[in-house]
Amino acid sequence: MTSRMERLRKLVKVQSQLKAMHETRHAGFIAEALAAQNEASELTVRFDAEDSLSGIFPEIYHQRIDKARMRQLEQQQLARDEAAKVATATARTNMVERAYRDALQWEERLTADRERLEMVERKASEDR
Repeated sequence: MTSRMERLRKLVKVQSQLKAMHETRHAGFIAEALAAQNEASELTVRFDAEDSLSGIFPEIYHQRIDKARMRQLEQQQLARDEAAKVATATARTNMVERAYRDALQWEERLTADRERLEMVERKASEDR
């Protein structure tokens, strides 16, 4: 049974690492979406500024603003997808942790039962 507990312990560790990886990726996608949103906002502010070259090159400003907004939407979608993976990884981690705790409790019960049985057998042999 110890080998099962060892496998479950290792699986808990792997699942926790996988969950952490998805959480890190999720945070990265959110940061990228926020950066793209900030870029679009800055470009919009610069477009409206008096000393801007937007009067000469309005298409370039619009293209860059559109690209920043598209990148923001893409990163938000990736963040949503990664959030779903975090939820799945969390559920898996919880299931494996529960299985590990159950196996550990079962092993402890077996050990306690063996110890009681040995005490009973010793007591019986002493009484003879």
